[in-house]
Amino acid sequence: MEMISGLRKSAVALAAGAGFFLAASQAQAVPVFSGLVNLAISATTNGLYLNVLNGANNLPGSTVGGTVPGWDINPYSSTGLSFFTTGPMAATHGYVGSAGVGGAVTRLTLGTSIGAASTFLTGAQSPAASIWNLNSSNNFVGFRFLNEGNGQVHYGYMQIALGANTFTGRSIVGYAYENVPGASITVVPEPSTYALMGLGLAGLMVAARRRKQA
Repeated sequence: MEMISGLRKSAVALAAGAGFFLAASQAQAVPVFSGLVNLAISATTNGLYLNVLNGANNLPGSTVGGTVPGWDINPYSSTGLSFFTTGPMAATHGYVGSAGVGGAVTRLTLGTSIGAASTFLTGAQSPAASIWNLNSSNNFVGFRFLNEGNGQVHYGYMQIALGANTFTGRSIVGYAYENVPGASITVVPEPSTYALMGLGLAGLMVAARRRKQA
């Protein structure tokens, strides 16, 4: 009985989380989610170049950015996890970070809002390895980019999985951006994550009932 009760509480918490996601979606217009893409971030000076609008990237060869027209984000480096934008992109692209001396790209937490009020860093950024969650996909980085279709700035974020360190076993799990130009976006788990969690909880509840009846 206690186990079933605990599972029910988990289901309620899941529903509450899903409600949070729906509320965020409604408040921030129309977030566009990539789904689970698991794009490898190669441990090279090229890394992963990605156009977030059409999903074009430089995999599997991990070639230079010129092979990905209109690329928007570039996590890279063979010695850590760094992020790059070129000089001409400074006004329209960049990654959410802290301002001031020593400012660097920041690992965001769920519920963080990304928008015009955020601080965006450009050029080559190499945040301290200590900010990341290793052996985890609980790493979110915000960004802005220029939508080539409408010529306006949009805001988004990527979810990054890391292995035992910041330069091996790493990938972009998925990413999202706000479809409305200039509208803020809130960091939430990818919607399919809720579906997978829901299926898992449902299975556990059924199994618990069967054990109780046996």
